[in-house]
Amino acid sequence: MAVGEKTASGRMPWVMLALATLGFAVNFWAWALLSPLGPRYKELLGLSAPQQALLVAVPVIVGSLGRIPVGALTDRLGGRVMFPLVSAATIVPVLFIGVAGQSSLAALLAGGFFLGIGGTAFAVGVPFVNAWFPPQRRGLAVGIFGAGMGGTAISALTTVNLVKSAGETAPFVITAVVLAVYAAVSWLVLRDAPGRGVAGGSLTARLAATARLPITWQACLLYAVAFGGYVAFSVYLPAYLQTGYGLEQADAANRMAGFVVLAVLMRPTGGWLSDRLGPVPVLAGVFSVVAVMAAIQALTPALMPVGTIAFLTMAAALGAGSGATFALVAQVTPADKVGSVTGLVGAAGGLGGFVPPLVMGFVYGRLGSYGLGLALLAVTAALSVVLTLTAVRAQATARAHAQ
Repeated sequence: MAVGEKTASGRMPWVMLALATLGFAVNFWAWALLSPLGPRYKELLGLSAPQQALLVAVPVIVGSLGRIPVGALTDRLGGRVMFPLVSAATIVPVLFIGVAGQSSLAALLAGGFFLGIGGTAFAVGVPFVNAWFPPQRRGLAVGIFGAGMGGTAISALTTVNLVKSAGETAPFVITAVVLAVYAAVSWLVLRDAPGRGVAGGSLTARLAATARLPITWQACLLYAVAFGGYVAFSVYLPAYLQTGYGLEQADAANRMAGFVVLAVLMRPTGGWLSDRLGPVPVLAGVFSVVAVMAAIQALTPALMPVGTIAFLTMAAALGAGSGATFALVAQVTPADKVGSVTGLVGAAGGLGGFVPPLVMGFVYGRLGSYGLGLALLAVTAALSVVLTLTAVRAQATARAHAQ
């Protein structure tokens, strides 16, 4: 076992995993507070459609890009420091928006910018969890942690109802209290793994060294397709189903919720399979499935049963692919660079979710059909299979021989 990869046995790793997953979910809950309220702000403040889209996009973009420095800081300071720090820092914009920031677009954008801090928690948790588990269990552990992305579902399910029943400040105050409790508990209970590799050098030097690792950019591309595809569908699927199949808004939203839940549940499965089969065959398999299902859906089949099967199968594959990507990162990346690599890869995944909806909207506006957009997804997934079986396999094999 390499230096910096000593791990603990017994219950402690699983306790740390549970606390990290809880922290990820809580911070993602806060990160996603503005999205469900977008239509409300559009009506109250008279926002245009582009302004509403910008309002929702700002925390996502900041949270995605913010993972790059936060991941590098986690390599240096550890999750024991960074989880409470990120959680406490997120309280400030949550309370600002809830108490004083809902009166104008400028205030909402300012609050939303700093709300992006919550989205960086992902880059804290992956290196933290990775250090607690031996290589043969890291895929499952990081996959379980990744299921904390379901925290966005808490926001989607509760925010609007809380505003209606308890007032516009209620969801923000409640979330702030939960963040404060988690920050205190994590400061008292979380511990970094024994023998955790501590990165040296300046932040700039470490990020530059990370950028020179081939696995960094390979994993960025894979995660941009896997997690980016999940994000894109979770955002755009209701509009697709309403426009393409004439569904009612509530029906389309419920079907999107099923897509999201299945993808979240399959993320640990992707990590678990990677522990047993290796991440390379799992990634090749899931991207092959996405390519086939996207090609089928490009023909716009009947929603029942073919379209439904195609979308749910893609949800399962994209969720498993997201888990397998970080199983790959955990296995191939040097221990003292996992946080830095996670930051870059996590940013690529978050940003990757913005491109497909734009493409789908452009294609539909020009052609009156989503077929070409889904065909492009099929081609992208097929290219991901090629990348996985060539360059990614070579890196994984080289790392295995070096250990």
